[in-house]
Order: sequence, then structure tokens, then C-alpha cells
Amino acid sequence: MAMVLANTRDMAREQWLAWRRRGIGGSDAPKILGLSRYGSAFTVWLEKIGEAEPEEPGEPAYWGTVLEPVIAAEFERQTGLKLRRRNAILQHPEHPWMLANVDRLVVGRREGVEIKTAAAWKAGEWDGDNIPDDYYVQCQHYMAVTGYQRWWIAVLIGGNAFRYKLVERDEAFIEALVAAERKFWWHVEQRVPPEPDGSDRATEYLARRYPQSNGQQIELSPEAERWIQQYEQAAQEEREAKARKEEAANHLRALLGENETGRLRTWTVSWKSYTSTRLDTKALQTEMPDVYERYLRTIESRRFLVKSNQAKEA
Repeated sequence: MAMVLANTRDMAREQWLAWRRRGIGGSDAPKILGLSRYGSAFTVWLEKIGEAEPEEPGEPAYWGTVLEPVIAAEFERQTGLKLRRRNAILQHPEHPWMLANVDRLVVGRREGVEIKTAAAWKAGEWDGDNIPDDYYVQCQHYMAVTGYQRWWIAVLIGGNAFRYKLVERDEAFIEALVAAERKFWWHVEQRVPPEPDGSDRATEYLARRYPQSNGQQIELSPEAERWIQQYEQAAQEEREAKARKEEAANHLRALLGENETGRLRTWTVSWKSYTSTRLDTKALQTEMPDVYERYLRTIESRRFLVKSNQAKEA
């Protein structure tokens, strides 16, 4: 049986976020496993140690909150089950770093309901018995915290298609999930970063942690070869993708000619004229060097570069 860590009725968002930093919530779990489209273990770690604030909820999240009572009511109508709110942050009785903010619980049963909205173009993710991986993990996390045996997902797709699915408790999965979360929470408690990823937050964190180079050279570990190869391959793919993108843009520019916009079904292509104003720093330096010098600012940063030494060694 889950413990109540805090009552969330009328709780301010800032206070709720502070409580959330005390453990791993349902939306954190898939990020830690690398199964979320909305973050990673590294971004969650930054949030838990107070180095970054969670992303502000966008418009889809806003409408998801607004429509939650409507979806809950439709679930009750179609299933005949009665739902109730649980206005609390729940805590695992043995693993205090496992937390849960559940959407609804089923009255008279050891079951809960997770309520979602999805864009129409994501409808395929819900076909048949399909459930998006991150939502499956979230449900298993909630069952781990509460001890419940089943969890439902009710989803409104594209604003006009309602679906509901049942997720059964998977003990083997929960065991692996608890182990992964325990390992992650050690990183939080010790303030030791997990493996970095490609997010902007990871890049910013590393720039803050190592703001200046010391001028020395080291011998990299063999592990570096893997990342060098990945970097070079991605750089090549990026150059090829940029060339394909520019080729497509030039074909569209040619089709537009002197016209400003063009339309095709649901698409609009524009090539507008505009005027911008920029400071001529070269002229300012020549004509008013004292003013130019007065407003110069020194900015320290580190330039990252990967290059081959083969030609030099040859």
C-alpha cells in the first residue's frame, strides 16, 4: 500500500514541483529507461538536482488538463466503472524515491486510470493492442508504487476518437524498472551525472561544468573511438541532409519565381522580401575606433572540434 507523501489539493505548481524533486514520478520513469520522446535520464537528473527546471507545459499539455474530466467521464460511461481523484503525491512504502501522481483510481478495485490526449497523426500508435512505450512504463511505475494489479489508459485522439486500453501488472518488468530507478537515484543522491545525451541541456551543463580548457593534452580512452565514429558519421549525414534540404528549397524557389507565396493542399510555401538593419562594425572601427573599443566585450567559450591526424602523421 502506497504512503501519502503530500496532499496536492490546492497546491501551487511551484510547491508541487519542489515535492516532485524528492523522487521519481511516473513521467520520469520512461525518460530514465530511454523510452520517452520528451526527455532523457540526463534531463531528469538535472531537474532532480535543481540544475534545471522542468519544461513549461505547452498547449497540448494545457488542453490535456482541460479535457481530463471529459475523458474520465467518457471512460466511466463506456466501462461502467466509477472513478475518483487521488489528490496526493503517493510514495512507495519500501523505495521512498518512487513517487506517483495518479490521474484517477477505480472505486472498489485495485486499479487506476491514466488519462491522455493524442494528436490525430499519432492515431497509429493506438491501433489494435498498441500502447506507446512511454505510457506503458508510466502505468507499470504507478502499479509498482500503489501495489495495484491493473491500470487503464483512456485516450482522446485528434479530439474526436476515444480509446481505452488495459495494462496488466508485469512483475518481471517492475523488478527491472525498480533496479533502473534505484541506479538512477544513486546518481541524484551523489550528484554524479549519468551518461550525457544529445540534448541542449546536456550541452549547457558540460559547458558550465568545464568552462575553460587548461592547455594540456591527454590520451583518450578506447571508448572515445566509438563516439568519434558516431560523430563523423552524423556529421556526414548532416551535410547530406543539408544538401538535400537546400536542393528541395531551390526547386520550390524556382517554382515560385517572383511570387511571394504558393499553396498546395495543406501546405503554404513562402519566399518573401524583407529588409533588415545591421551594424556595420568594420566602418565603426575605422571611423570611430574609440567608441568601437569602448563597447567591445570579451566572451570566453570553448570550441569543440574533431579532426583526423592521419595526414599530419604521414
